[in-house]
Amino acid sequence: MSVREFVVLGTASQVPTRHRNHNGYLLRWDGEGILFDPGEGTQRQMLRAGVAAHDLDRICVTHFHGDHSLGLAGVIQRINLDQVPHEVTAHYPRSGQRFFDRLRYATAYRETVRLTEAPVAADGVLAATPSYTLEARRLSHPVESYGYRLTEPDGRRMLPAALAAHGIAGPGVGRLQREGRLGDVTLADVSEVRRGQRFAFVMDTRLCDGVHALAEGCDLLVIESTFLDEDAALAADHGHLTAGQAAAAARDAGVRHLVLTHFSQRYSDPAEFERQARAAGFEGELTVAYDLLRVPVPKRR
Repeated sequence: MSVREFVVLGTASQVPTRHRNHNGYLLRWDGEGILFDPGEGTQRQMLRAGVAAHDLDRICVTHFHGDHSLGLAGVIQRINLDQVPHEVTAHYPRSGQRFFDRLRYATAYRETVRLTEAPVAADGVLAATPSYTLEARRLSHPVESYGYRLTEPDGRRMLPAALAAHGIAGPGVGRLQREGRLGDVTLADVSEVRRGQRFAFVMDTRLCDGVHALAEGCDLLVIESTFLDEDAALAADHGHLTAGQAAAAARDAGVRHLVLTHFSQRYSDPAEFERQARAAGFEGELTVAYDLLRVPVPKRR
């Protein structure tokens, strides 16, 4: 049975706290694992969350500030120590290649795994698999930053009443699905489009076109909300979002489940992020993330 869930490894912004590790997030999507923004301490958080190096197929880094990337050295070395048997692909801004190189070879170790470097230089599709298309969009931050989005291909849902009306049953259903036609009956006559699921990961950024494009129609949107609304000027200066700004973007994009994360250490009450997100008019499912939380991707409508 396929599993689609989001595992939160860390939720702090620039400075970790007693209760929040630096960033780190894993998306389980069917048989694959995609690790986003492994900050310092990610390897230990993986252990606490029951995530193994063998679970990783891709690593996606939004940008090269330390709270989003300093854990790369440990994670890459752990992948090699555990001799992960499959290829692991790393995506990151091409402009940060020198930082990736330093982290990949920060200390001496024996390379045993094929780690493919696939840096991002512009908006567009990074990978297409039978299960999803992965794309990147440029964000607005003091250093080059990209958000990531997974889109499942649309499928078709068979309509039992329509099948019965055309007298199609048993092996005939399978043949119709494979060939697209059975006699005078087409697949479109007895089925409807089943919209593919959509997930987006948006970290350090001001509001920009990339935020809206990534969030559009998402079933699950994970987005930074470093500041509360009263500190909007500070957020803009440092290239971040407030809780209200993140929620308004999710509201306008028709997001079903919104996950807020990447919180400044200046705030002590996580509930205030939820209050401000609701005040911005977001009415879908809302989660204020905490370390080691697991969030299932919403079931299809």
